[in-house]
Amino acid sequence: MNLHGTTVLLTGATGGLGAAIARALHAEGASLVLTGRRSAVLEPLAAELGAVAVSADLSVAADVQRLADDHGTVDVVVHNAALPASGPLDDYALEDLDRALQVNLRAPIVLTRLLLPAMKARRSGHHVFVSSMSAKVPTADASLYAATKLGLRGFAQGLRPELRPFGVGVSAVFPGFIRDAGMFADTGVTLPPGVGTNTPEQVAAAVVRAIVRDRGEIDVAPVGVKASGVLNGLFPGLPGRIAAKIDGGRTGSQMAEAQRVKR
Repeated sequence: MNLHGTTVLLTGATGGLGAAIARALHAEGASLVLTGRRSAVLEPLAAELGAVAVSADLSVAADVQRLADDHGTVDVVVHNAALPASGPLDDYALEDLDRALQVNLRAPIVLTRLLLPAMKARRSGHHVFVSSMSAKVPTADASLYAATKLGLRGFAQGLRPELRPFGVGVSAVFPGFIRDAGMFADTGVTLPPGVGTNTPEQVAAAVVRAIVRDRGEIDVAPVGVKASGVLNGLFPGLPGRIAAKIDGGRTGSQMAEAQRVKR
């Protein structure tokens, strides 16, 4: 799909990766509808890019419905909004657990469902789901986050052949550890030696490539992290056990503690 002249709805525009994705889409000639919870961050970005700013909380079902009702003719949706959802499962209050499921998994599925009739009628459109390498290599202290991101992967994989006959594309993008901005960068945690990172701009470029080339899946991670994903597919749990021996679970527990305030 050529993005020039299209209208793209981007969720999570006020998050760490949102601005990079928005700028990359704008550079391709797309008009943007940007959504997020923080108006103070959302509105300046929208003004910079000549975009429409829509304040929305995706943990609220009415807000998801409002997005679909008001912007039902968009050509592309980039489902980028997510909560960190890290930490031991029994450390979660049920309302926090529900919020993570609603934002990370329910909202993308429901928004896709609500926008599908118009896309199928036009026989064109594209949905990009920003998942995570955690979907391919789940680790301790991130079981809830991994569940939501693995859910997105399964949803995208099943939906892609379902919508292909209608001319609607479906892609999933899997960022690893991203420096400079985003969930990991905000924690300030130091990774074990040899574990590399990528930039927000590389994630944004992958989102654009997924749409333009109609790619099913794109990993945005160093070779070693990608290899861990392949290894985990062959020997489930092995990369996690190796990682635990290397750093004793330090990275996961430190990230969980730093992200506690974002539940």
